[in-house]
Amino acid sequence: TEIYTLSLHDALPICDGRTFRGRTFIDATYEGDLMAAAGVSFALGREANQEFGETLNGVRLTDPAVTAGIDPYVRPGDPASGLLPHIAPRPPGPEGAADPGVQAYNFRVCLTDVPENRIPISRPDRYDPRQYELILRSLRGQAATPGPQLFTLTPMPNRKTDTNNRGLFSTDYVGRSHGWAEASDEERAQLWQEHKDYTQGLFWFLAHDPRVPESTRREVGRWGLARDEFAATGHWPFQLYVREARRLRGEYVVTENDARRKTTVPDPVAFASYALDSHAVGYCLDPEGRLRVEGAFFENIRAFPLSYRALLPRRTEVLNLLVPVCLSATHAAYGSIRMEPVFIMLGQAAATAAVLAQRARSEERRVGKECRSRW
Repeated sequence: TEIYTLSLHDALPICDGRTFRGRTFIDATYEGDLMAAAGVSFALGREANQEFGETLNGVRLTDPAVTAGIDPYVRPGDPASGLLPHIAPRPPGPEGAADPGVQAYNFRVCLTDVPENRIPISRPDRYDPRQYELILRSLRGQAATPGPQLFTLTPMPNRKTDTNNRGLFSTDYVGRSHGWAEASDEERAQLWQEHKDYTQGLFWFLAHDPRVPESTRREVGRWGLARDEFAATGHWPFQLYVREARRLRGEYVVTENDARRKTTVPDPVAFASYALDSHAVGYCLDPEGRLRVEGAFFENIRAFPLSYRALLPRRTEVLNLLVPVCLSATHAAYGSIRMEPVFIMLGQAAATAAVLAQRARSEERRVGKECRSRW
């Protein structure tokens, strides 16, 4: 594989006025901020299935049986009362069509039930119980079995958890991820706070609202924020869980066909092995007026190799940038790639490539056979 060197700005200014000079730049952000600043091509949202011959991309409605029994209207059975929050009156387009929506984000909250380390979750100032009406109805409806665990409580050391979304009605703040990638710092701070308010309000709702089944209230009420974690941000994670944002359009585009091993790449530098997985993009009504979840999919696959060229912008755009996180992939394929272990492997590959490129530049101003053979 050819490793080529740089032509991104030799001097890169950032928002606080500092300037960084370098021969190689690696964009390790979740949002692809550096590659966007460099002016390279990228995708945001979901491609149409037909663009790359895929099956999971674009607009995708869940089976109506998944949400059967969950009424979407403010007053159940009364369309004149209006729709509950975050439900669109119609799908964003036909099945498989391209769409700018982004799968939902949330907080991976660190909880504990150890009394001396537990901070009870308080009611947020901007609390609105209507935000959680769908979750309440999912507990009562045919689509869900009532029970205490509406989010994961993955055990971590010292009686703490890695708490994440579970299912279609949980800690994901569905529909509010769409503007994050291209938002300003100030706008992202507002969205971060909005996600925090939603999550904090959800925990409060599940532990205190008398309409919630008693078993759920009792179980959720046992948990609180860990006092010895994230003190600088009020014990909430400083990093919102950005599952997907911009995606590079580079020298090679990883697609669902790669993930299903229908292709062969000659230059693999890492493997992805998680399922093809997208969280919900939105809630909407279908033409029959039924509530549907839009954008979610989950299909297990075997591990598959990732091409080095997926880390590289098109050579007509930038030659000195590597993108190991927001790499060149479709939304469908990125559903498997978007895992930290994969980012670690791709980050190591990007750093190794940068070193080899600089050695080649210093020795002969081009990539030589030695570097190629070492790949």
